[in-house]
Amino acid sequence: MVNVVLYAPEIPQNTGNIMRTCAATNTRLHLIKPLGFSLDEKVVKRSGANYINECDYTVYENFEDFKSKNKGKYYFLTRYGHKPHSSFNYPKEENIYLIFGRESTGIPKEILKDHLDTCLRIPMTDKVRALNLSNCVAIMVYEALRQQDYPGLLRDEPFKGADYLEKE
Repeated sequence: MVNVVLYAPEIPQNTGNIMRTCAATNTRLHLIKPLGFSLDEKVVKRSGANYINECDYTVYENFEDFKSKNKGKYYFLTRYGHKPHSSFNYPKEENIYLIFGRESTGIPKEILKDHLDTCLRIPMTDKVRALNLSNCVAIMVYEALRQQDYPGLLRDEPFKGADYLEKE
């Protein structure tokens, strides 16, 4: 199973967008305190486009609390990583945790230094410091799910029908 972990997220709109992505992909969300907002804020709900109730998420007091309750393979997205995100295998049989840091400072170096072999980076130019957090989550989740052949996800549009484009 693919899991998204946000370490101390600061911007409610990003978290709302990520909740929507998680709901769309059957991906569990793990939020590690401190959060820079309240989960009942209207901004988070608006960003999640009312899909927050469809998002399976858990809040943890700190990184140690998260680690003690979640076993599996941890991948850390950081601009300091040396390996591209697409160079890793994300097997379906394993609990995979894609860990993202806070928008302003990322994942603390104290955490990263113990996991250098699974620190990864989404390749980009030197024109920007980093991509938006919710964009990074979407890129990573869909790369892991692509490798797993999108388990449990629909291949056809369920509301207007698979033959919508063919209809007159």
